[in-house]
Parts: sequence; structure tokens; C-alpha cells
Amino acid sequence: MQKVNFAEKFETFSEHWRPKIVGSFDDYDIKLVKVEGDFVWHKHDDIDEVFIVMDGELDIDFRDGRQTLGAGEMIVVPRGVEHKPHASRECRMMLLERKGVVNTGDAETSDLTAPENVRI
Repeated sequence: MQKVNFAEKFETFSEHWRPKIVGSFDDYDIKLVKVEGDFVWHKHDDIDEVFIVMDGELDIDFRDGRQTLGAGEMIVVPRGVEHKPHASRECRMMLLERKGVVNTGDAETSDLTAPENVRI
């Protein structure tokens, strides 16, 4: 058991849309990620996804509207729901995802598809 300092972990990387694993429990990974700009429309057919904004602001577009999250807010995107995250300025987030989840879900592999299992 070791404590994790989120501020220190965020300082270890600068790239956007590349989640980093900082811990695991049961069958889930706890990931930190910096985001800025547009992501891709995608969905995850078999898993729910938890977005927790730690710093900044995140918009998540859905086919029927948009949710805007600020620091200290979270949203659960249910499995099978198409969504597209966007941040006008850098946003720092925590993600809770089942192990092995590809960040771009069912979208075609692109330069936004992050390598899996990167731990910091």
C-alpha cells in the first residue's frame, strides 16, 4: 500500500489524451489524464466510464446534448452511449475504467488511441 499524490503524478507527463494508470483495484484501473482539444466520437459497448474532473473544465457531447463538468464534478457515461469529450483549455481528470479498456472505444484506431497499461 502506497499513497498517491495526484499533483506529483500529473507533473510526470505533458501529453494529452494519454491516460496513465496510478492504481488498480479489483478489475479496475485508476487513471490520470490531461486533455485539451477535441477527442473522437466513440462508445464502449461493455463498460460504463467514469470521468472525474480534478482541474479545468470538460465538455462531453452526447447525441442528444452536452454536459459541462468543472473541477470537483464527475459523470458516469453508461455503456453503449456515444460521447465526445472536449476541453477548450487543458483539463486534468481521473478516470475509473475496467482493466484493458481502449480509450477510443469502438472508434477507428487513430493518433488519439493511447497505449494500454502505461503506469506512472
